[in-house]
Parts: sequence; structure tokens; C-alpha cells
Amino acid sequence: MAMATFELVDPPEATPDDEVAAALDNLGFGRVFTDHMVTLRFDAEAGWHDGRLTARSPLVLDPAAMVFHYGQEIFEGLKAYRQADGSVAMFRPYSNAERFRLSARRMAMPELPEELFVEALTAIVAADRRFVPNGEGQSLYLRPFMIATEPAIGIRPADEYLFAVIASPVDPIFSAGVHPVVVWLSTEFVRAAPGGTGEAKCGGNYGGTLLAQRFAAEKGCDQVVWLDAVERRFIEEMGGMNIFFVFDDGDGARPRVMTPKLTGSLLAGVTRESLLTLASDLGMVAVEDRIDVEEWEKGSRSGLITEAFACGTAAVITPIREARHIDGSFTVGDGSMGPVTTALRQALVDIQYGRSPDTHGWVHPVG
Repeated sequence: MAMATFELVDPPEATPDDEVAAALDNLGFGRVFTDHMVTLRFDAEAGWHDGRLTARSPLVLDPAAMVFHYGQEIFEGLKAYRQADGSVAMFRPYSNAERFRLSARRMAMPELPEELFVEALTAIVAADRRFVPNGEGQSLYLRPFMIATEPAIGIRPADEYLFAVIASPVDPIFSAGVHPVVVWLSTEFVRAAPGGTGEAKCGGNYGGTLLAQRFAAEKGCDQVVWLDAVERRFIEEMGGMNIFFVFDDGDGARPRVMTPKLTGSLLAGVTRESLLTLASDLGMVAVEDRIDVEEWEKGSRSGLITEAFACGTAAVITPIREARHIDGSFTVGDGSMGPVTTALRQALVDIQYGRSPDTHGWVHPVG
């Protein structure tokens, strides 16, 4: 289809302003939704077509829709922020658009052009901008997704797909705010293996983690840290987030900020990439490398590793105060959010909310 404004079809009955205001006062995460949604269809003959901006409503799918049987489904998560001047802007939508294409390719689904992806996001944010909250830590969470809709039973890529975008005004995902968490180093379960779908943002990657998350909670932990599938010793991710470590190399050296390198089984987080750039901007040494459980524990005990944190769109930055495993536990630093974590988080959110200059072209205004 041509790059044109999504056609407004079946507009919703607008939620009254007082009800919107009441909802924004009691958000939580992912419980309140805006009035609109965006949909776009694909089939093998017509390609991408029938772009619509419409009332948010249930989807009607044939019980034989291939998404139910073979799991062809991908999604993204990004945010729009109320800026310091009252306007609204999305953070790095083209990076999410690129990752969406890569996920589609891995799942044998049609690749959505990046401009069309961003156009769809812009359409729903512009239509529902009054749902964008202005409190500290609040934002409009955007959930683009694509599912296989062809009604057929047969193990092959589908010929028909639905792309859609919904939006939800949210508080920070962790209700306690920026609160250091306790993590479980999981040797019992594996999130992703080499050659698998770990670097794609597909639902199966998350559904398979829920039992491990329950196991971690039984151990008194907030989140799971995933290890590599082969040796069960190298750190990969935390929950649905990337993970960082801060090293003090002594003798007045600049702080060294390290995150596990991308191996094909880790998700290439947009927040992860942003923090690597900001670390360099702040005079830190930014590194992508491998780190194993023993190195993390020894480094934390010796003082070489002074901080650790996870990052992602939903949580932004979550500091880690303690790690537990089958043989014991250890504390990271003094258990609080350290100065490097604090500085990186502040630099990121100041750009997202328009309080600092956007020197990297990350902020995408919505007119």
C-alpha cells in the first residue's frame, strides 16, 4: 500500500475527559487502554493493504488461524512521552521498526516496511494523545504486533497476516519504583539456544519463561537471570530485559560498563543500545563481552564489580542488589542503586522526556 495516512474507519465513542483523567490517576501497567487501534492486513497476492485507524475492539479469528497452532506471532514495545514543553514524542521508533523486521524474518513472516511501522505508531499516538500522561515515570506504552491469520492446518508459513497496534498509558512496570531487586541465576531452565529464536521478539520466548519466573519467586527472588544453554554459566539476560555490570578497575580508571555481547540467543534491546551510547557520552568505557556466574560473584565479593542493573523499555533501568543460585548468594556493591546506574538512568530519561538535548536523533515528535 502507498505511504498514506491510515484511514479512520468506525471511530470510537470517545472516552469522556473526566474518565480519562481518573484512569490516568490510577494506571498500573498494561491495565488501561486508549480508544483507538491500528490494523493492517497482508496476503500473498495483495501485499500490505487495508490500513485502518479504528475503535479498539476484539479481534475475530477463525479457530484454525495459524497463529494458534504454529505460533507465528511477533511484537514490539516502545513508548511515547509527554515532553517538557507539553508536546508528545516517541523514543527511537525506527529502531523498533528494524527489530520488528528482523523478528518477522526469523519467524518466516512478511517484513513490514519501517516507514509504514512508524506511520502506524504515529497514527494511534496522534489520535490518542490525550491519554499520554505527564507524571514522572509515566508514558504511553505502544504494543505493535503481527499474527498469522490464515485458517489452515499445516506446518508452513501462513499466507495471511494481521498487523495491529494498541496503546496503554502506564506507570513504571515495577510499582515500587526504582527499587533494587533480587535475582535467581537459573540453571534449571533455558530461555534460548544457539540457532533458536532468542533474538526474535516472539511470544513463545516469553511464555516459556513463566514457569522459571514462578520458580524464582518461590526462592524469594524478583526476577530470573538466564544463562547460556550450552554450558549454563555465561550470563545472557534478566527476565525480559538486558543486563549490565559496572566495573571499578582502580587507580582512577573510568568506570567500565559491560553488557553481554549479542550471540544470536539474546534480544538486541533498544534501551541496551541507548545505554551503551550514553555511557560513552558520559566518559565511561562501554564494552560488550561475555561474563560468567563465577566472574560476577568473585567480582562482586572483591569490589571489582560495583553495580549491576537490567534495562528495557518497560522498566527503563532496574538495579540488582543480590543474586542467588543453587549454592548460595552474593550482594552486588552495597545493595543500593549505585552512582553509575543513577547517572545512566537520569541521562536516558532526561532525553526521553525532552529535558535534555537529543544529540543522537532518538526522539520522534508526533505532530
